[in-house]
Amino acid sequence: MTSATSRPAPGEPPSPRPGPRPKPAPPSGAPIRVTGAQSLVRSLEAVGCEVVFGIPGGTILPAYDPLLDSTKVRHILVRHEQGAGHAATGYAQATGKVGVCMATSGPGATNLVTPLADANMDSVPVVAITGQQSRPLIGTDAFQEADICGITMPITKHNFLVTDAADIPRAIAEAFHLASTGRPGPVLVDIPKDVLQEMTSYSWPPELRLPGYRPTTRPHGKQVREAAKLIAAAKRPVLYVGGGVIKAEASPELLRLAEDTNIPVVTTLMARGAFPDSHRQHLGMPGMHGTVSAVAAMQKSDLLVALGARFDDRVTGQLSTFAPDALVVHADIDPAEISKNRRADVPIVGDCKEIITELIEAVRVERESRSVDLTPWWEQLDALRSTFPLGYDWPDDGTLSPQYVIERIGALTPAGTLFTAGVGQHQMWAAQFVKYESPRTWINSGGLGTMGYAVPAAMGAKAGVPDVQVWAIDGDGCFQMTNQELATCAIENIPIKVAVINNGNLGMVRQWQTLFYGERYSSTDLGTHKHRIPDFKLLAEAMGCAGLRAESKDEVDEVVRQAMEINDRPVVVDFVVGKDAQVWPMVAAGTGNSEIMAARGIRPLFDEDE
Repeated sequence: MTSATSRPAPGEPPSPRPGPRPKPAPPSGAPIRVTGAQSLVRSLEAVGCEVVFGIPGGTILPAYDPLLDSTKVRHILVRHEQGAGHAATGYAQATGKVGVCMATSGPGATNLVTPLADANMDSVPVVAITGQQSRPLIGTDAFQEADICGITMPITKHNFLVTDAADIPRAIAEAFHLASTGRPGPVLVDIPKDVLQEMTSYSWPPELRLPGYRPTTRPHGKQVREAAKLIAAAKRPVLYVGGGVIKAEASPELLRLAEDTNIPVVTTLMARGAFPDSHRQHLGMPGMHGTVSAVAAMQKSDLLVALGARFDDRVTGQLSTFAPDALVVHADIDPAEISKNRRADVPIVGDCKEIITELIEAVRVERESRSVDLTPWWEQLDALRSTFPLGYDWPDDGTLSPQYVIERIGALTPAGTLFTAGVGQHQMWAAQFVKYESPRTWINSGGLGTMGYAVPAAMGAKAGVPDVQVWAIDGDGCFQMTNQELATCAIENIPIKVAVINNGNLGMVRQWQTLFYGERYSSTDLGTHKHRIPDFKLLAEAMGCAGLRAESKDEVDEVVRQAMEINDRPVVVDFVVGKDAQVWPMVAAGTGNSEIMAARGIRPLFDEDE
């Protein structure tokens, strides 16, 4: 095995079926004789894999024969490998477990590149298993051959090319361990076809051989104490919460730290739900389309306590002008993130759950000797909250407001409903106008910004948490990229709900053309309004789903209730909305957070000297 799939070829003979299937391994765990493919399936069962999203093809086909016999692993046949990858991510984000996808060599494997890059950017534990051309053909440009290990090296946490069937159990065990520990991320396991076909010995558990891989989970006590001193002394502190808090299952600890210290909390796009929206200390989402109070709090702060966040450009805006007076405590399990974008005055490497737990006690000790009254700070922030609340205007032409649609979906759905989103205006509105009270109820493509993410991610999430209502909030542009997975959902009995926010355009691109390109709308009209191509209601019905439509305010609540009453198949609701609604507030790319816009034209909402 070295670290570092294909559809059947025309005329290619079928893969030989393996011999008699072996009996289950005896309790002693003594090795048994199996094919590499049988070893793969047994290994997946042993690591607790519940669901595999995939499509068979020539080089991965040997694995699909023993997969048919598994009573522990469910295979969901998707319609496109990209759907398999995003479904694995949705499953992982909803459950906290490792998501698994499978593809054949060549185009099958390369179709996983986007979801792997997406999972890598958002730190999602995914294992991708790909077939590869047989060992003698590797490097010969054989039919449907692609160096998928080389292709995915920059976008995976690690990958393996398994060249000996005896190494399959160890490769799977190590892949799951790497994907789910430390900073989570995607791992790819590439297995040549002849390795899957050869006979080998299988036993479990294998010995893990990962020299040098020792993620730090326990924080350094001195650093925690230094952070506690800064927290106790700060007059304008902010808890800057990223997705790492959710990955660490640290929401209860975060709530206690916030309440013990009375420090305001902001939750990034990837951390929505990590801290309850209804809590009085929550200022909302920071960043490009964050609330004014959240953006201003960070900009005016004298201390940022970053927990599982990475100071990405969508939060900081122009980095040189970001939070100019703030000291920084940066806690993250990945040491490479600390001081990467903003220098940390107190770096803390470790698991967020353990860090916050220790911070709670350390801050309590510090506050016994000194304590700062945060009342003046809260007075400033409350004034901003009341002056600049989130809101929206109804379209002048009488069309349906997309913000209203999303707000009503959030209000009418039961507590604990899980939402996924594509990328663009609808994503920002879903982050703004749905109230998230608990972690793992909001799943979206944050770092990579992948259009087409919502539907397959919702499919994967629903497969992982079947008793939870799952809504995909999608745009008409995003929806047309991956809606074929509705057929998968219909056949596999995965009854997701899809709200298509149909404004007839690539909405976020149109917004930028409105603001920065003189209203020259180049290549953004999708024709879904003018020509109703496609007709999303009819398309849904053709895919085996229920199709509904709302075009006026009076229809919204009723159609949402209808959608919630249908649970025997997926539901698609075509919400026909106005084309000119825009996402506010907004910090234009390349500008500082002090130049946050609340209406057309850049104007500061608060002065730096206040």
